[in-house]
Amino acid sequence: MGIIFSQHAIQQMFKRNISVEQVKLTIIQGEEIKLYPDDKPYPSKLLLFIENDVPLHVVTAENVHNNEIIIITAYIPEPDIWTEDFKTKR
Repeated sequence: MGIIFSQHAIQQMFKRNISVEQVKLTIIQGEEIKLYPDDKPYPSKLLLFIENDVPLHVVTAENVHNNEIIIITAYIPEPDIWTEDFKTKR
């Protein structure tokens, strides 16, 4: 499956100092914490991966017709917005 980075994702990753490798690890090893099946044009999901005690959220959409995962955005979740496990908003 191919990985496509949206313009927004590239900008946010650069601004937040998040690498392509970190995003790929999140896709491969991360945990699905929220599904958005009604998102358009493709269903999306929020993934969580914690490496060296640093959490990372990545939002992806899957275009099954073209066999692509589209990276919508990536960010380090803020502890004052997310619960201690970074899986639920406060």
